[in-house]
Amino acid sequence: MDLALAGKLYLVTGGTSGFGKAISQKLLQEGAKVIINARGEEKLQTMANQFGDQVETIAGDITTDATISNVIRLIGDRKLDGLVVNAGGPPAKSFIETEISDWDEAYKSVLRWKVKLVNHLLEKFMSQSYGRILFIESISVKQPIEDLVLSNSLRLAVIGFVKTLSQEIAQHGITLNVLAPGYHATPAMDRLFEKKSQLLGISPSEARVAFESEIKTGKMGDPEDLAELGIWLLSESSRYVTGQTISVDGGLAKGTFS
Repeated sequence: MDLALAGKLYLVTGGTSGFGKAISQKLLQEGAKVIINARGEEKLQTMANQFGDQVETIAGDITTDATISNVIRLIGDRKLDGLVVNAGGPPAKSFIETEISDWDEAYKSVLRWKVKLVNHLLEKFMSQSYGRILFIESISVKQPIEDLVLSNSLRLAVIGFVKTLSQEIAQHGITLNVLAPGYHATPAMDRLFEKKSQLLGISPSEARVAFESEIKTGKMGDPEDLAELGIWLLSESSRYVTGQTISVDGGLAKGTFS
């Protein structure tokens, strides 16, 4: 299927690692232009070297107001076809291990910056009568993950935000959707392997096997598989899909509506 992405402009945050990198690369392979944000300048430069003029990069922590302002300035008056809202999650902790400061930081890293970034770009999307906004969250929004109380809690707030806003602006040609990945072979899983290894007194590799045993397909997901669905949701072809939270989890979540 030709998704007609050539020449379109997208912003991908957290675009040099894990799901963000996989989606960025798929967009670029389809001929799109991508503004990639990430913290590390070296990885950003690698992406720029690989794809040339198709890539613009902006280094900085997207959870901060300063970086959001820099991103908005870089986009300027140009048409923006889509946005991928993606960043790392909070630390792996049980509720008993958390302090109130952990919850304050989780609000900033999981929810606040997403609301601010979308708020800044919404007027542009509405003036265009077009936009695709895709959030990369976690299967924890459908089935809590042990020792991830911060993610389990705050990511649900993102789902409520996305669902509500999708209803408010659907008539303007703008869609908002969420991908809820299960266990995939990304660096983000390392913190879960380490946490389980500490709790059970096993090696991180043994912890990985324990996680894989929960997946019905029997193995970690490939970020590129999620990216295939992601770029469809970022295309015009997904015009009739909005406000959805879609599991990509190899059968991990057991709920009927997962």
